[in-house]
Amino acid sequence: MTRPRSAIVTGAASGIGAATLRELATRGYRVAGVDSNGPGVRSVVAATGSQHLALELDVTDEGAIVAGFAEAAKALGGLDALVTSAGVADMTPFMELDAATFRHVYEHNVIGTFLSLREAAKHMVAGGRICTVASVAGLRGGGLSGTAAYASSKGAVLALTKNAARALAEKGIAVNTIAPGATMTPMIAHVFSNEAHRRRVESMSAMNRAGQAEEIANAIAFLVSPEASYVDGATLVADGGLCMY
Repeated sequence: MTRPRSAIVTGAASGIGAATLRELATRGYRVAGVDSNGPGVRSVVAATGSQHLALELDVTDEGAIVAGFAEAAKALGGLDALVTSAGVADMTPFMELDAATFRHVYEHNVIGTFLSLREAAKHMVAGGRICTVASVAGLRGGGLSGTAAYASSKGAVLALTKNAARALAEKGIAVNTIAPGATMTPMIAHVFSNEAHRRRVESMSAMNRAGQAEEIANAIAFLVSPEASYVDGATLVADGGLCMY
């Protein structure tokens, strides 16, 4: 009897990460949810099913990620997929940004993604699939809600994904990224409380609305599935027709 497919989802306590964990579980995966918000990720996992695993980990802590991913892979009986949804947003205007803020955003969005990629790959065999989570901010250079630090960090995720796809291809591991547009999650709830700003951002998309976390999760689930077997190093833009790249 073959084991169920397994996955690690970082940033699984809320938003796109939580929606992805639930979607993969619905599709029959055993999932380890990872988040620095321990109570949050445990709540999401508990509501999803006892066969899943919750790990309180900070993706910027290299030692914790090394140990935690090894623990997850052992508990899951192997690792087939990784989704790197953990990250932070920043709306600081360009001329008000300082180096400390820039470093904080990069630590979480870029280094945290890299560490997760590297450690997941150690526990994967041929057929493993990874989906990083970038943003249209990385394609456009911001201009919606996220500004310089956030946009450049997500641009770095786009480049990191392509490099990882090249580096891991010899192991038979595919790496892709999703670039969501504005998505209704706790990360943008504060800025979207400004109705004028929300209307402006939503009106920029052909569909004239923000996305839902579940819509992004569905696209991610495709990218980490065997159905995407010939997709590698690609960026799937899910933005309601905002960029149209």
